[in-house]
Amino acid sequence: MFKAETFVSSIKNLLSHPQIQHQQWRSLVKVRLKWVKNRSLDHIIDTDTDLKAACLLKDAIKRSPTGFLTAKSFADWQKLLGLTVPVLRFLRRYPTLFEEFPHPRYANLPCFRLTGTALLLDSQEQSIHKAHENDTIERLSRVLMMMRSRTAPLQSLHALKWDLGLPDNFEKVLIPKYLDHFSFVKAPTGVSGLRLARWCEEFAVSALQRSNEGGEMGDEYRQFKRGQTTLAFPMNFPRGYGAQKKVRAWMEEFQKLPYISPYEDSRHIDPNSELMEKRAVGVLHEFLSLTIHKKTKRNYLRSLREELNIPHKFTRLFTRYPGIFYLSLKCKTTTVALKEGYRRGKLVNPHPLVRIRQKFYHVMRTGLLYRGKDVNLIPREDILLKDSENSVEAKEEDENVDEDEDEDEEYEEFGTGDEYDEEASDVEDEFDKK
Repeated sequence: MFKAETFVSSIKNLLSHPQIQHQQWRSLVKVRLKWVKNRSLDHIIDTDTDLKAACLLKDAIKRSPTGFLTAKSFADWQKLLGLTVPVLRFLRRYPTLFEEFPHPRYANLPCFRLTGTALLLDSQEQSIHKAHENDTIERLSRVLMMMRSRTAPLQSLHALKWDLGLPDNFEKVLIPKYLDHFSFVKAPTGVSGLRLARWCEEFAVSALQRSNEGGEMGDEYRQFKRGQTTLAFPMNFPRGYGAQKKVRAWMEEFQKLPYISPYEDSRHIDPNSELMEKRAVGVLHEFLSLTIHKKTKRNYLRSLREELNIPHKFTRLFTRYPGIFYLSLKCKTTTVALKEGYRRGKLVNPHPLVRIRQKFYHVMRTGLLYRGKDVNLIPREDILLKDSENSVEAKEEDENVDEDEDEDEEYEEFGTGDEYDEEASDVEDEFDKK
C-alpha cells in the first residue's frame, strides 16, 4: 500500500510554513535566454542515434522466428529508428554486425542476420542485464513512483527502454519475476499500463538529495532534512551567461526556493507558482538522472507529461534553465540532456550497459572503415579486451579533465527581458514544432 498520507502530510507541513507560503507566490526575475549550441553534446547525440538504431535492429533480428530480417520487413522503419538514411543502406554500412545474404526463395530480396561478433556482444549485454537486475528494478520503480497514478503506459515505457536500460521484451522477461513490485493494468480506453504494486520508501530519495548526502554538501543536506535550508541544483552555464547580473540574480532567487522532491505529492502546490516551476525542474532533473545516458527525447517526456504533473509547454523549462539542461535539434528530433551528467564529452559515471554499448559502437566504426574489404568479424579477443581499454581511456580522461568546459560550446548572442512567458525565442518556437 502506498504511503500517500505521508506525502500529503509532509507537503502540507511544508506549505503551511509562513516563509514557504511567501516564497510560493514570490515572483522570480523574468529572464529571457537564447539558445547556446554545445558541439560536444550534439556529437554525442548524433553518434548515439546510430548506435541505438543498430541495437534496436539487433534486437529485432533476435526476435525474428527465422533469425533474419528481409529488406521488405524493415522498409518503413527509418523514422521509427530516428535514421536520416534508409534502413537498408544503414545495415550495409556495418558488416561487422549485420551479415547480408540473399533470400532462400527470392534471390533478389536482401536479408540480414547477426554476425558472430554481434551475437557475442549480445551475450555480454544479456549478462549485464542479469547481473544488474536489482538496479533495473529500482530504476523502473522510481520512474513509476514519480507518476501521479503510479502507472505508466507500456507504450511509453517501450519507447524509453533504451534510455532506462530495460531489456528487450522487459514486460515478458523481467516484470513476471517481480509481480510483488509491479502489476499490469488496462485503462478504460484500452491502453495497457504498468503499475507500481509496492511503494519502496528507500527509493523515494532523488538524485539531487543523494548527491548532497555526503562529502562537502553533507551538512547542507542534514540542514535541508530539518527544514532549515534548500537544495541547490548544480549549474553549468554557457560562456557569457555568468557576466549578466540579471541572470545571476534570477538564479539566486530560484535556488532559494524550497526543493520539492519529485516523489512527493504536488497537488497542493499552486500550479502557477514559482514553487511549482522549481518542482517541475526537479522532476525533469530526476527523470534524466534515471536514464543511463542522462538524456532522452522530448517526445518521450511529452507522453508522460500529465502523469509527471509538469506544464504543457515544459520545453521552455529546458531553455529557461540552460545551466541544468541542454536541448538539441540533432537528427531531426528534439533531445534533452542533463548537463551535469557529462564532462568533456564523456558520461561522468557510465553504467555498465553504456560500456557494452561503447563496444557496439567500436565494432560499428570498424565495419564502416573496412566495409569495402572482406572483413566481417572482429577477433573475439579484441572485443573482450575492449573493456579494459575503455577503463584505461576513462581513467585518462578523468585525469586530464580541465575545469573549463565551455570551449565545446558555440556562443550565440542572447538577451534578457521581463516578459519571458509571453515572448518565446525563435529557437523555442522551433523546438515546439519538433
